Amino acid sequence: MIEPLPAPLRRPRSGRFLVLAVVFICAACGLVYELELVALASYLIGDSVTQASVVLSVMVFAMGVGSLLAKRLRCRAAVGFGLIETTLALVGGCSAMALYATFAWLGGSRYALVAFSLAIGMLIGAEIPLLMTLIQRVSRRVEGDASGTVADLFAADYVGALVGGLAFPFLLLPQLGQLTAALLTGAVNAIAGGSLVLLLFGRDLSTRARWVLLGANVLVLVVLALTTAMVADFEQAARRAVYGGQVRVAVQSRVQEIVLTGQKSGPLDLFLDGRLRVDGRDGSRYPRSLVGPALDAGPHGRVLILGGGDGLAAREALRHTGVRSVTVVERDPAILQLARTDPALSTLNGHAYQDPRLRPVVADAFGWLRRDGRTSGTYDVIVSDLPDPGVTAGTKFYSQEFYGLASRVLAPGGRLVVHAGPVASSPRTFWTVERTVRAAGLATFPYRAAGHASGPARGGERAFGAASAKPARDWGFVLADRPAPLSLGSAGARPGVRLPTGAEPLTAPGEAARYPPSTLVHPRYSG
Repeated sequence: MIEPLPAPLRRPRSGRFLVLAVVFICAACGLVYELELVALASYLIGDSVTQASVVLSVMVFAMGVGSLLAKRLRCRAAVGFGLIETTLALVGGCSAMALYATFAWLGGSRYALVAFSLAIGMLIGAEIPLLMTLIQRVSRRVEGDASGTVADLFAADYVGALVGGLAFPFLLLPQLGQLTAALLTGAVNAIAGGSLVLLLFGRDLSTRARWVLLGANVLVLVVLALTTAMVADFEQAARRAVYGGQVRVAVQSRVQEIVLTGQKSGPLDLFLDGRLRVDGRDGSRYPRSLVGPALDAGPHGRVLILGGGDGLAAREALRHTGVRSVTVVERDPAILQLARTDPALSTLNGHAYQDPRLRPVVADAFGWLRRDGRTSGTYDVIVSDLPDPGVTAGTKFYSQEFYGLASRVLAPGGRLVVHAGPVASSPRTFWTVERTVRAAGLATFPYRAAGHASGPARGGERAFGAASAKPARDWGFVLADRPAPLSLGSAGARPGVRLPTGAEPLTAPGEAARYPPSTLVHPRYSG
């Protein structure tokens, strides 16, 4: 049974506006929780497409379950909505910290991710039926105008979702980080839900119900405030658990999380979004194997490096005589700044950014090739030193379209070299890259180089699945040029191609011929 409208609501327009405002706020908070789960899952677990699909599908299912369960609370819609918002504020606000804790100390977050997706989805799904009951009470709508109430409520809900969806990547994440952003969102959620019930429907509640609801909201806000105060200490402890005890720099840029580990006098490791990007034990072997064969195979006056903001590939290019200019296209200015100013990293890259021949460009490599590639002239060597093809966010950099754009800026006799991931642990991915480069009209020369000896996993390496539980034993590369009588051709030794010690040419296995090339519409890589 629905209670009669209380006396303070004789001006239903004000009450209706307040309910719609709370719908707007709750929708924004709900979408922030959803995006926070997707972002954190992609970072901690990898394969953003799969993780986004899991989070969204589980949450939508749970929202349906929550809507069905909320039918039992319609007779007590006000207090039910208040308690649901209080619970949602606590669960959603603490979800990011809980997921990161399970990742750091338990080594995985998959089950916690599903559990939080279910819980948050059910609580969000329960909001709409209860809010519908509340707004109908406030609006004093006649039955024939029920569709207008539904339209008002869903309009506020959708607009709130838009604001939350835009606020998360452009405001909350870069300014506050994932943990603090989730906690602040939970506090806003609790205040909005509690204020609506206590101010607008407080006289509908018993004295006990009012005190229970008020006490629950105060308790949740205190918990969120104390947790927010502990975020910095928690992040330091979690980073030590993930990366070891030698974290030197930890920066959350607008693009990614950047972590430098190691002492100034010891090996330096660079992690980008939890993945090992620069291994101090292989500070020379990897960039030498990537850059050296391409430069040694022909003219190399102008060099273009796509990615490689750490400066290691640029260091190797600048060491070659005859190099007149090196252009580095890096999307994250924080990496460029760190490579230029951090004493350990700038020493490792040979102070490449102080060389007048080097020109850094802050841009997405795909967009830069498409927009500025033709006006920048042609290059003798193009080095693609981008995220692994198995990382979903980097799939477009390993597409046929990307290599087609790169080939447009290759000078006659120029070469393109691509870092294609480890061969031993991901042979299908490597040969798909090789097939994709050939599909762009280039002749290929695949080869691999031996990395450091396999050993115990360190830091974040252990958290990204069995394939990366140990450091990679090799790197795979694809060197390519335009077909010509003296082109690189297929695998095997070729005139003018000199491989460094520990590197060897590769011959494609029989099944590699069946691997289709990867395109933007049909990506063939898995995370």
